[in-house]
Amino acid sequence: MKKRQLGTSGLEVSAIGLGCMGISQSYGKPLETAEGVKLIRDAFERGITFFDTAEVYGPYKNEEVVGEALQPIRDQVVIATKFGFDIAGGGAPSSRPEMIRAAVEGSLKRLRTDHIDLLYQHRVDRNTPMEDVAGTVKELIAEGKVRHFGMSEAGVANIRKAHAVLPVTALQSEYSLMWREPEEQIIPVLKELGIAFVPFSPLGKGFLTGTIDSNTQFEKTDFRNTVPRFDADNRAANQVMADTVTRLASEKGVTPAQLALAWVLAQSPVFVPIPGTTKLHRLAENIGATEVELTAADLAAIQAATAGITILGDRYSGANQARIDR
Repeated sequence: MKKRQLGTSGLEVSAIGLGCMGISQSYGKPLETAEGVKLIRDAFERGITFFDTAEVYGPYKNEEVVGEALQPIRDQVVIATKFGFDIAGGGAPSSRPEMIRAAVEGSLKRLRTDHIDLLYQHRVDRNTPMEDVAGTVKELIAEGKVRHFGMSEAGVANIRKAHAVLPVTALQSEYSLMWREPEEQIIPVLKELGIAFVPFSPLGKGFLTGTIDSNTQFEKTDFRNTVPRFDADNRAANQVMADTVTRLASEKGVTPAQLALAWVLAQSPVFVPIPGTTKLHRLAENIGATEVELTAADLAAIQAATAGITILGDRYSGANQARIDR
């Protein structure tokens, strides 16, 4: 597995990571603990050293699975987790200093570790000054409980505010051939400040794998049932993107997922996508994307084929969409 540096932090990780959320929630029936542990350990055996979780996934269950899986190899991996929701109080965003500290103590126990390699603010809390958030994480770093600070779905103003208090190692947001909005304002600021970019949903929540169309029926517990982008009409309209990726992948001799991931990897040496899966064969397929070399001609062809495609439907529904800081 090729390695990449997260920005200017010196933190080295595998070129792609594993987004672990789907093991415990959101994409249909969760895996049993033993199955999740096996998947994570299989990922490590195949070269993945960067694992992404959060206290809210489950809630709590995902960190427990990740902790059990990685405890025997803790010194060989980078674990990222997140704070930022008042889970006990109903789930609203909250990054008050006391909430951050409580979240970190819980995460350390569930992850079976004495430090968190990369701690993200999951969503910006508009009721807590960013200076207080970054200042609290700075204290936790000084105490040895956290190594690096990250942000998720944060906008330019808050990235700058946080970075002025404590260097931000990585910014996590959705990014793929299907969703390129971060290119407008976010990515230029990350480049300016030396912050790495960790794209989640680099496969468009599965849409870019070529396995979803307007007739697909998701399980009742699959959150895509509530996502406007995935209602039947929008899926039908957005099918042109999936079909285009499938065609380009066939011409390259790779799978659609591999082409989509290789495209993200080719955008910058400090982009580290974190595709998630619950299936071993999909894990192997995603890892294979790190060996796909896209030439300048390939990238130009992808750009030409996708530039005119408009994706319909919001990424989230209701309050979840409103929590994105832009």
